[in-house]
Amino acid sequence: MGGDRLPFPRPSKIICVGRNYLAHARELGNEVPSEPLIFFKPPSALIPSGDPIVLPTGVGRVDFEGEIGLLLARGGRSISREEAAGCVHALVPLNDVTARELQRSDSQWTRAKGFDTFCPVGTPIPVSPGVLEAVGVRTLVNGEARQEARARDMAFDIPFLISWISGIMTLEPGDLIATGTPEGVAPLSAGDSVTIEILGAGSEVLGSVQNPVRAA
Repeated sequence: MGGDRLPFPRPSKIICVGRNYLAHARELGNEVPSEPLIFFKPPSALIPSGDPIVLPTGVGRVDFEGEIGLLLARGGRSISREEAAGCVHALVPLNDVTARELQRSDSQWTRAKGFDTFCPVGTPIPVSPGVLEAVGVRTLVNGEARQEARARDMAFDIPFLISWISGIMTLEPGDLIATGTPEGVAPLSAGDSVTIEILGAGSEVLGSVQNPVRAA
């Protein structure tokens, strides 16, 4: 859905990080893991700003999860922490939409995270490596702020994530990494409008993705 209108070429993979903010992990009854917890979303879940998030029939609660996405300019295998920040081409406002009840009932998260329309993304925001830790993310539902945090609040910071993931799999130019969501996740309902904003060091809005929500 919306594949021909995405704001960047479809990536080979979308690697997501779970429980990367302490308060979010605890709000769902979990602790931050000792190593990054990673999973995939399929590229078929991507939609651009303006396209509807579709709530599947019969899955129960579906939550928003605002995240800082990383669009890679270059990849590689076993990237060092020192080299990692230089691999980031741009930041991407990203919504890791999640069927929460399926996430809790399944032993892994592919189904809960993988429905079509479950990965809205905005226009890439070029960024220099030196400001990665200063940026932030904010989620608004129907104009009301529901989440806000800074990259420096992450349990595992951006250079570490890129380096650690590249020790497992080869990263490729154009790959997308979703770095985790802060506390404040909550259900979406048909008729809602959800916006994910990327914030600059001074809390200015650098870019956003906004999507209406509708039932299947």
